[in-house]
Amino acid sequence: MSGSSFGNIFKITTWGESHGPGIGVVVDGCPAGLALNEMDIQSFLDRRKPGSSHFTTQRKETDSVEILSGTFEGKTTGTPISMFVRNTAQKSSDYSEIASYYRPGHADYTFDQKYGFRDYRGGGRSSGRETIGRVAAGAIASKLLTELGIIISAYTQAIGTIEIPNPERPLNEINIEEARSNPTGMPDKETSLKAEAYLKECMKKLDSAGGVIACRVANLPAGIGEPVFEKLDANLAKAILSIGAVKAFEIGDGIKVATVNGSSNNDSFRKNGSSVTKATNHAGGVLGGISDGSELILRAYFKPTPSIFREQETVNRDGEEITIQIKGRHDPIIVPRAVVVVESMTAITILDMLLQNMTARVDKIKNFYKK
Repeated sequence: MSGSSFGNIFKITTWGESHGPGIGVVVDGCPAGLALNEMDIQSFLDRRKPGSSHFTTQRKETDSVEILSGTFEGKTTGTPISMFVRNTAQKSSDYSEIASYYRPGHADYTFDQKYGFRDYRGGGRSSGRETIGRVAAGAIASKLLTELGIIISAYTQAIGTIEIPNPERPLNEINIEEARSNPTGMPDKETSLKAEAYLKECMKKLDSAGGVIACRVANLPAGIGEPVFEKLDANLAKAILSIGAVKAFEIGDGIKVATVNGSSNNDSFRKNGSSVTKATNHAGGVLGGISDGSELILRAYFKPTPSIFREQETVNRDGEEITIQIKGRHDPIIVPRAVVVVESMTAITILDMLLQNMTARVDKIKNFYKK
């Protein structure tokens, strides 16, 4: 199976299955000398682990991380960092029935067509537990970015049709602490309560919900990203769309740009002391695939959880049309636990492109190696 690696210089490879012994990731290209311990990783994993509220799967996993290599005396060595999270609460019997049929909205059918068989226990590599490796790697990327003064903040913008007020307001007006403390991941308590009531109704109806995650990057310098095929926004799109259940990606004003004119969509430049700034930020911090020094703004659109408990129509492996009712432990919404996944994939992408950018100019190479 190819396609389990991401990145060029800061490169991650995730491995493991939902109901196997565990999930892991190997991070290559992390510079030596970064202070790193398991608590740095655990704080990120705790934000995505199951069983944390009524709106997440009640599979009880501690998701405790073990760093197996790549650190010595509390710092990275520059060698590959391998991390492992053991699965401890699998109930594979919950999934034995689905071996014979294809669940609507899942990758069962496509995996069968590609490989001729599949790991039906929780979806194998297509399970949401695969994101554990991404989050562990994202914790490392985020820590290094923080030391560079680059701050990444993700939160839930909408659940179903319930959206936070004034979603385009500046990041300093977004209550990230509130988003971290409530079960929806929304930075607005009143809106979160409305979303919680909506999710309870979905659960009563044996149904699920989708939503939108926004991610903001502050203090990203101008000049990050490669023209043509390695654009910053293109690589971010690939990173975010690689997350299971993401069906659309936006940067800046996103799809709204199709309905406006150039006179209102263009961001006017201003001189601010010795630097150049923009009067507005419709572009979302990226021009020509390269960061422009403004706040980077992206959004990920998640579909409703496909595992719902009401009856659905499908076919079995023999081609017979049947009616099914899925069992097991499933999130009624993916979005709250996916906030940290979006944040992590954004951090991994930006760090990788920052490292690539170090070779873009001769004068910077000379300054780095000047004796």
